[in-house]
Amino acid sequence: MADNWRHDAARRAKAAALVDPEMPNPGRVGDHLAGGRDNFEADRRASRSMIAASPVVAAIVPAVRAFHRRAVRCLVAEAGIRQFLDIGVRLTMSGNTHEIAQSLAPDCRIVYASSDPVVLSHARALAMSANDGAVAVTLDFARPVAILLMATLMFVLDDALAAEIMRSLTGAVPAGSHVALYQQASDLDPEAIVGARRWNAMSDRQVTLRSRAGIAGLLAGLDPVPPGLVPVTEWRPEPADPRFGHVVPVYGAVARKP
Repeated sequence: MADNWRHDAARRAKAAALVDPEMPNPGRVGDHLAGGRDNFEADRRASRSMIAASPVVAAIVPAVRAFHRRAVRCLVAEAGIRQFLDIGVRLTMSGNTHEIAQSLAPDCRIVYASSDPVVLSHARALAMSANDGAVAVTLDFARPVAILLMATLMFVLDDALAAEIMRSLTGAVPAGSHVALYQQASDLDPEAIVGARRWNAMSDRQVTLRSRAGIAGLLAGLDPVPPGLVPVTEWRPEPADPRFGHVVPVYGAVARKP
């Protein structure tokens, strides 16, 4: 089933009306930190403000983009996954899930899901799939699915609700499915806490940081793929990845549903 968003003027107008250029948006701020151009002055001010308060913020976007790339490659090449549910997608100039997955296996199917109209509009504009694959709106839940939660759960402030979301998602997919996630950490660098507080003072999209133990609890019942839950820069680093002279306060993991 195709998404006719491009041809539905009413839907496009409704989405545009939800965009507030005066309020920093997580996707647009991430775009600015990655060197993109899909952002407003409010997003650029927020980026500068967070970096001034917490310089480590500047390292987060390149570090998590590299983790995302490695995780998707692992899911395709090692786990044999051909279906992806990417929840809370980001604004990215390149390196989107479908680009990475379909470069390895053109028959991969990807569903992008987000409640952010800015992110959805951007994803739809960039969703140019390989011929044999699809950026899809349906998945076959009789076959394994990879659920991507890249920074998604940091916007779920209540730990019990975050755990319920994880149980619901993993309960809906068959054995052999995987979850890949990253989450900003509360116990790796005090600067991260300062940066999160600065963000929460500027934006209506509040975030929470979590400890390693807190994130591990969200993955309960799943089998971690080595090296398990570690800082994103330590999850199967590759020679071409960006290098940092300090810890990047974000945990990442890939885990399998038994």
